[in-house]
Amino acid sequence: MSDNTLVKRQFGHRARLALSPAEVSNADAQAHAARTMWNLLHAWWQMMPKDKRTPANADAAIRQARKDLDFLAVLPAQAAQAVLKTYVQAWKNCWEGRANAPNFKGRFRSAMSVDVPQGRDLNIKRVHRGWGMVNLSKIGRVRFRWTKSLPVGKHATTDNRITGARLIKDALGWHIAFRVMTQESAPAPHTGPEVGIDVGVTVPLALSDGNHQDHGRPARLPDGTADRDKWLTPKEKAKLLRLEREAAHRKGFRKRGEKTSRRLQQTYDQIKQLRAKATRRALDWQHQTTTYLARTYGTVVVEALTITNMVKSAKGTVEEPGKNVKQKAGLNRSISQEAWGRTVTMLAYKAAQYGATLVKVPAPGTSQRCSACGFTTPGSRKDQATFVCKNPDCGFAANADWNAARNILHLYRIGLVAIPAAGRCSRQAPKRVKPAAAR
Repeated sequence: MSDNTLVKRQFGHRARLALSPAEVSNADAQAHAARTMWNLLHAWWQMMPKDKRTPANADAAIRQARKDLDFLAVLPAQAAQAVLKTYVQAWKNCWEGRANAPNFKGRFRSAMSVDVPQGRDLNIKRVHRGWGMVNLSKIGRVRFRWTKSLPVGKHATTDNRITGARLIKDALGWHIAFRVMTQESAPAPHTGPEVGIDVGVTVPLALSDGNHQDHGRPARLPDGTADRDKWLTPKEKAKLLRLEREAAHRKGFRKRGEKTSRRLQQTYDQIKQLRAKATRRALDWQHQTTTYLARTYGTVVVEALTITNMVKSAKGTVEEPGKNVKQKAGLNRSISQEAWGRTVTMLAYKAAQYGATLVKVPAPGTSQRCSACGFTTPGSRKDQATFVCKNPDCGFAANADWNAARNILHLYRIGLVAIPAAGRCSRQAPKRVKPAAAR
């Protein structure tokens, strides 16, 4: 049973908005104004002397810009203040080594979004089993899909409330992401078993107990190439191929520097919609799978992978060209599609929510070590899916991912745990600690 300790929990919930064409136009105008506000603020910051770069001076510049420029006035005042707050925080993250320096936001490269910093301004109400109403400044009262219980109305308290929201637009339309703060009882320590998880391409999540989690979508086509659209149905794949050919054909008629035609832009939008559908299906599978793992297992052990190094190109240089460049590019695409880092992030906060523990262990050698006898040799992994031990006294053969998952759990049980880096570029060696079972 959990104790009486109360802990604050903050999470986000995203819901689809049902906007009319006029409301979509207003939301688009606010998003473009927010992006322009960021770019003007960044230009002002670079132009001003260092002693003048203060939030107070930036706030005064924003207020004057909203008076002088009519198209910036469509952005609510609180949303403009949120742009300033986000920009200042971006510089703090840069100075502390957590991120790169902020830069200008491009019209087509940046996501369209508008921040609503005050939750009390939303005035949320549930009007139907599947729909709710929310008040958006300078847009009006609009409907959104009600798919999760939210602390609104009489259920809202000081410790359980919606603190703000953000309007986000993707290829499938406008959505609202609520920021929710709740106070709950601390979860009891999870008494479930320990499990090691190896992330892969052939088997997305291989578990040390053999309960592998597979989404049923092969990573490669029959000809051996990586399937970029595995989350789409055959009809959707055929439609995507047709749209890509149409876009390539219409693009051939556009002169260099000429503006994209409306028909070509519509084709691009249809392609983005199919890509967005595939991304949503992948996210849905990841959410369901990580929730199941957090509920089932008390200790989840994963590798401390540096994914950015794993997906580097193999082209090489002119003097020393790389080998198997196309094969490595296909593998990089498959790794990026599986989104291993996002899976681990989901596991981290869901494990804490259910009282489980997430542990990271060093990654080197887990795929080459025999989980039966402990013998390690580079030639043991026969191919991508099969492991055969080269020890003449062992001869253990099994699925390569399952063998790696057992090795990952073994590293935790002997106390070899990776310490997370303190800074962005700092590195620390793994440390031996006692596993939970031996404490």
